[in-house]
Amino acid sequence: MALSSTIQSALQRHQATIQEAMHNAFMKVQAASTDTETNDLQAFYGQIQYHLGWVNADFVPTHSNPGKLLRPTLLLLAYEASGAWGLTESKTYLHRALPAAAAIELTHNFTLIHDDIEDGDAERRHRPTLWKRWGIPQAINTGDGLFALSRLVLWDVLAEGVEGDIAARLGALLDHTCLVIAEGQYLDISFEGRQDISVAMYLDMIRRKTAALMACAAEMGAYLGTRDMETIRRLRDFGNAMGIAFQVRDDLLGVWATTTELGKTPAGDVYRRKKSLPILHALENANSHDQQFLLTVYQQETPITNAQVEAVLAIFERTHTQTYCRAFLAEQCHLAYEALASVPYAVNPQAVRAIEDMNIMVHFVEEAVKG
Repeated sequence: MALSSTIQSALQRHQATIQEAMHNAFMKVQAASTDTETNDLQAFYGQIQYHLGWVNADFVPTHSNPGKLLRPTLLLLAYEASGAWGLTESKTYLHRALPAAAAIELTHNFTLIHDDIEDGDAERRHRPTLWKRWGIPQAINTGDGLFALSRLVLWDVLAEGVEGDIAARLGALLDHTCLVIAEGQYLDISFEGRQDISVAMYLDMIRRKTAALMACAAEMGAYLGTRDMETIRRLRDFGNAMGIAFQVRDDLLGVWATTTELGKTPAGDVYRRKKSLPILHALENANSHDQQFLLTVYQQETPITNAQVEAVLAIFERTHTQTYCRAFLAEQCHLAYEALASVPYAVNPQAVRAIEDMNIMVHFVEEAVKG
């Protein structure tokens, strides 16, 4: 789905700075780790760069889609909104938070490499995934390497003057978040063969798998910007609500978006029989006949037909599933707006702009699925 110019402006404001921080951190680690007398490790680091979109499959520099960099952007916005440690008069005030921003994006990409393997996804951002190109064993190992790299990069906050107790708190927070993400992925995988998954179970899963890292990003940015615990808590609440909202938005678009909006087949999640929020809500609220039909279709070994998809969509209509999903999304957006409104942010241009940009994010999610 094409981003509006407003949300593009909000997301791209720090994009080049984040990319530069990631690249510099990567090159620093690679230079320290690579034996200059051999090229044995060049392909290992090349695979990391390939996944990040910096090189092609021959390890030649290229300009591939790096993604929206949503999580590191959120970290920097939370840092600004919380006062940026009183450093906003300096042109280099972002430097204090850049290692953490790079670390959060590298962590996100580590999870994507493993997700692609576990889900069997052969393509990401219009290119073959790492496991499809170099095999599962190497992809697992490269994902592990990217995880370790993210942790090394995080400790660079110490070189930027971040206090030791805050750096330790950031490390513990990121480690705990990685554990929570693994819990969410476990639940997601375990749900595939089960027919007793409730809406509540699904929401708990996406809170762990998807929202946890966005909440972590906002909290880390706030810790770097202030010691005020109320500000930190409010910004974490914002990140959590936005993480859930973005996933529910994707669930809605995966069923009801047009080809123009999403660039994919309408009702694509139904054709894939993805157990997203719409199908789980319908299963909980359908009559016994419709419930049995849904269970049969979602368990059959043969591909789902166009007629079956139309029947599933009709059940969604009877169970008011789209209305429910929109209402739930609106509730999460309200929580995000509420969290932002209660942040006692500093009155300086950077903080004001950061709050505006975060409100734009909420508005984008809210408007994307309005009827």
